[in-house]
Amino acid sequence: MGAIFLLDEWCQPLWTLIRLNQLDPLAAILMLKFQDSVTLSGVHITGEGYLVADAFAVRTGIQKYAGFEVGRPDLQVVNVYRSADEVFSAATLQSFSHTPVTNDHPSVAVTKDNWKDLAVGEASTDVLRDGGKMKIPLILKDAAAIAAVQSGKRELSAGYGCELVWEDGVTEDGTAYQAKQVNIRANHIAIVQRGRAGSEFRIGDSADAWGAAPIIADEETKMNLQKITFDGITIEVTDAGAQAIAKLQGQIEKLVSDAAEATKKITAQDTKIGELTVELKTAQDAKPTAAILDALATERSTVIDAAKKLKSDIVTDGKDLASIRKEAVAAKFGDDMVKDASADTVAGMFLAATKDTGTVDPVRQTLVNRVVDAAPKGNGQDAYVSRIQDAWKGDRAAS
Repeated sequence: MGAIFLLDEWCQPLWTLIRLNQLDPLAAILMLKFQDSVTLSGVHITGEGYLVADAFAVRTGIQKYAGFEVGRPDLQVVNVYRSADEVFSAATLQSFSHTPVTNDHPSVAVTKDNWKDLAVGEASTDVLRDGGKMKIPLILKDAAAIAAVQSGKRELSAGYGCELVWEDGVTEDGTAYQAKQVNIRANHIAIVQRGRAGSEFRIGDSADAWGAAPIIADEETKMNLQKITFDGITIEVTDAGAQAIAKLQGQIEKLVSDAAEATKKITAQDTKIGELTVELKTAQDAKPTAAILDALATERSTVIDAAKKLKSDIVTDGKDLASIRKEAVAAKFGDDMVKDASADTVAGMFLAATKDTGTVDPVRQTLVNRVVDAAPKGNGQDAYVSRIQDAWKGDRAAS
């Protein structure tokens, strides 16, 4: 036997859980909603105009339910057993005591928060066993509900919850069953136009249906059943049952579609994360090292120092090296020199203009200024020439 699984069927469709393999129907206790037809007797009106009657509901024994409706889509019909010990336990009888009476099944459970809006009467305290059924004295106090009953809306339907325990067994009379109801607890008794016992069973997750109703195996019911195949399983259901299954199919398809869409989004996010990871790594690898930063600083300092020798008042803050070079060359040679020149051309001009700004070369200066001293003095050349020219005179004079 697997782990016990408790399910509030008001919160999530049972078939969806089984379809998605989230619930093992053979090893579970399911908290489900049910409805049973209720018969009336002894109807009379009090002096105050209230309607009083006795209701007979929740019989013992075997009742048949559609398998898909109680968590076993693999079975066409499930025999559900209600023992006398469960139906007539003190707790079960007490739950029907003072049960609210409603005009049609409400879309939600009747509680302390909404009973003023939903209740048109209630059961009395004296809920008793009457053979194989429960005898529940009722009183209706709402004028509109009383008028509806007097106009022919005479059927009742008990809405109750219980735990459905899956186990194979045999009743005292030898009837086999696949599940049994335990911990039966009443919620309300509804005045309905037509009780929903019989083939008109519904899944209790819609706004206008309370819960599963038993199947009455008569010829009319058999004629109304249709075969449908769902997830490879062929079952016989009524038109209402087919509609309920179609609704659940739509819910399942939407869940699958939503899951696929979520997977696409996750994949797209993973792809983006991968792109950003590579971009971050590339940026980290391209980050300049300390040596590169030092070289850049040295280059900037050298260019600024050289530029100031071409233009002493040049402002270099916030300017890149290309702008500094261009401004310095323009200051030296004019704007026309650099107006249409590329950054590389200007860099060449700047290098040529600042190449020898640190040392004065007299030869270069002489060539640049075109100044030639025609008569250099003080170098002894004239005296030397004179001695050579006049040397013979001395020898001749001596002789």
